Amino acid sequence: MRAAVSLRTGGTSGGPFASLNLGGHVGDDPSAVAGNRARLAAALHLPAEPLWLEQVHGSDVARFDGTPLPRADASVALEPGQVCAVLVADCLPVLLADRAGRCVAAAHAGWRGLAAGVIENTVASLPVAPSGLVAWLGPAIGPDAFEVGAEVREQFLGSDAGAAGLFRPGLAGRWMADLFGLARRRLAAAGVTSVHGGGLCTLSDPGRFFSYRRDGLTGRHAALVWRQ
Repeated sequence: MRAAVSLRTGGTSGGPFASLNLGGHVGDDPSAVAGNRARLAAALHLPAEPLWLEQVHGSDVARFDGTPLPRADASVALEPGQVCAVLVADCLPVLLADRAGRCVAAAHAGWRGLAAGVIENTVASLPVAPSGLVAWLGPAIGPDAFEVGAEVREQFLGSDAGAAGLFRPGLAGRWMADLFGLARRRLAAAGVTSVHGGGLCTLSDPGRFFSYRRDGLTGRHAALVWRQ
């Protein structure tokens, strides 16, 4: 079992995409993105091209069935050599693996995806009991930087009143949200109790991470997981 998250350094892209931008949808030179993806594959010794998704901040889960660029925000792999990947720049990447090494998954969990159930759908798509899964939370916008409107808080509390403790008052009626805590809560409700990672803030670390909230026009990191 292998997993990795890229940083923004070590690539060939320039300007706001400097330098290891892996997102092909952000306005970067396609040849630079292709070169960056090739660098990533070589550095990680990937067994195959990752299943790159057309991410839409939803809750659909893709499988490896030969569909190019599936429209989904998570993927699951049941066979060795299949590489699950999500692209992020403030949204939370959640990587999942079966303790017995039979399957893996990656989910793109921004607040919209979390509220829509992307974590629950991903867990349900894996052919193992949730208690047998291990989850890892990658870098994302942290609770001291993630300001949201009251409507976001209400959307979470509408289905889980206990999530109130993961929002604290901000300025002018807005709220500071703990994306890591919300994901941990969703994972626990889905039956996944072994959860690791979390806490690395993309917005507050421009030297290592892209951040859409901080910069607007920017690149994307990849979070990947696969079986050897």
